[in-house]
Amino acid sequence: MIRLPFADLVALLARLFRAQGLRAEVAQVLAENCAACQRDGALSHGVFRIPAYVSTLRSGWGEPNATPVIEDSGAAQIRVDARGSFAQVALQAGRPLLLDRVRAQGVAVLALRNSQHFSALWPDVEPFAEAGLVALSVVNSMAVVVPPGGTTPVFGTNPMAFACPRDGEAPYVWDQAGSALAHGDVQIAARQGHVLPEGCGVDASGQPTTDPNAILEGGALLPFGGHKGASLAMTIEILAAAFTGGAFSSEVDWSAHPGARIPCTGQMLLLLDPDRGAGFAQRVRQLSDAVRAAGQDRLPGDRRRRLRAEAEAQGVALTEDDLAMLQSYL
Repeated sequence: MIRLPFADLVALLARLFRAQGLRAEVAQVLAENCAACQRDGALSHGVFRIPAYVSTLRSGWGEPNATPVIEDSGAAQIRVDARGSFAQVALQAGRPLLLDRVRAQGVAVLALRNSQHFSALWPDVEPFAEAGLVALSVVNSMAVVVPPGGTTPVFGTNPMAFACPRDGEAPYVWDQAGSALAHGDVQIAARQGHVLPEGCGVDASGQPTTDPNAILEGGALLPFGGHKGASLAMTIEILAAAFTGGAFSSEVDWSAHPGARIPCTGQMLLLLDPDRGAGFAQRVRQLSDAVRAAGQDRLPGDRRRRLRAEAEAQGVALTEDDLAMLQSYL
């Protein structure tokens, strides 16, 4: 294991993305996002993803250098057509107007469509909580999840994330997939030769399996919580695709672009200004303390912040193979 200062990892990743033809602004956004995931222990969205980023960029899929188009009706809802570029870039473009609107009206919604998203979702919402806002976001992806009893994937892993301020400590932030496991975790298990817990997926014939390769090669993941998880997965398809105008997970078709790995779908982000409510951050702290007192010793985000502090002190952890892989793309 080796350690790199966070800024050095960002700079390395930015150079790598520029070497793949991305303009500097896009490369910087992706580099900061990927490095943050690696720093905070979200390894299935860290440098592990770089080969798939490069493969997608070289495939000609999407329009990664496109400039997003902001469509403002003057109301609480702001729509953005990412035009095949990355969701993080579209979010950055819409952020100033979104912040103006939520401060003026107490609520604002960002509806992104035609956007590529391939990362964890907490980096999208955490900065808003650090600015004192409540943020909830959902995004759909390519179809890799079957409904209970089904044999054909319909849903994406469909992550959802929430963040809000908390008095006297870091924001309360969680990020989870709508599937029993994140797709990246299945890929890591396959690479490392691990079996998965029961109830995570099915093989190509719809039979339960703990073999990650069987899930990846014609099989599918299951939603977490059976029918309850499937209801959430379908709701996210509705909010991230039907509401935004993006593609459903089952509509992603990259067959004409061998090597493409990043779905181009949609994302919905809801912001609320809690300053309009009395003592919101104090109440969130009160509830957090009650949960800890009840015996839950680790709340969502605690591990991520611990690893972040460790990385800030010692550098971001990478293997020698990780570094060699990154340098091979320069």
